[in-house]
Amino acid sequence: MSRLAIKVDVDTAGGTEHGVLPLAEICRRHKIPALFLFSLGPDKMGRSIFRIFQPGFLRKVLHTRVASHYDLKSLLHGTLLPAPHLGRKYAEIMQQVRDLGFEVGIHAYDHYRWQNYVHTLTLEQTRAEFGRAIEEFERIFGCKPTVAGAPGWQANANTLAVIDECGLDYASDTRGATPFLPVIQGKVFNTPQIPTTLPTLDELLGRLPLSPLDGVRGGLEQLTNHYLQLLRAPGDHLLTVHAELEGRDYATFFENLIQQIMQAGVEFFGLADKARELRQHGLDKLPRCELTQQTVQGRSGTLAVQGH
Repeated sequence: MSRLAIKVDVDTAGGTEHGVLPLAEICRRHKIPALFLFSLGPDKMGRSIFRIFQPGFLRKVLHTRVASHYDLKSLLHGTLLPAPHLGRKYAEIMQQVRDLGFEVGIHAYDHYRWQNYVHTLTLEQTRAEFGRAIEEFERIFGCKPTVAGAPGWQANANTLAVIDECGLDYASDTRGATPFLPVIQGKVFNTPQIPTTLPTLDELLGRLPLSPLDGVRGGLEQLTNHYLQLLRAPGDHLLTVHAELEGRDYATFFENLIQQIMQAGVEFFGLADKARELRQHGLDKLPRCELTQQTVQGRSGTLAVQGH
């Protein structure tokens, strides 16, 4: 029997304002204990246009039509328009999600900076960057965070060290198959990683000849069937969704997918419960796996991936 957890990454102002509450309502309606990870500082999404020069990025944009999921203001944030501060502008929406009973955590302070430059930061700079996110989280929610998940699955020895210092219950910074303790150059880090195990919607869209937004109903059915096929494998799975996609243009698809998954007999579980279960059984029993930097089909650049 397989089980599925849902993690919602919230990257931008548009996703926070227009995608978060619709996703929360879908999950509430179907009694799914989703985790919402918020970007809490400036939204510099517009600067991502400069990633067009990175290998594979232009191809992904053309295949998934990423720009079509953002309004013009979002595409200009941090360039021609000021970068809105998400925590200050949308604290009420974030609190509403918490008040609906969902687990909330840190995605980033500056999503753009973390995803594109975290590997250039020193330990001190990484600590300061994550510290800003903690301060904003505590201001909004009045408590310490217990979980974080890195933008773009970007993690390294410095980020893992900072997460250990903060005493989080768990993190979800990686792609992989099972919960594990990450290892880099022989050093074992203490915060368990619960990795994303399934491909994301935007990764799968890049493999289709046409976007479902063109009215290709078969494309949506193909996506649903692909997820159902993957979920036939027994064990616990984690699907990362995005407020900018499944919370907006693909909300209907997401709700239909959830219904199909339920009909297939897959049980949903909460990541906080999973983390609690791991600790009860003893973190020393978790596998210790090398954290590697690898490519993932449908996504540009390299990601932090669970190794052997």
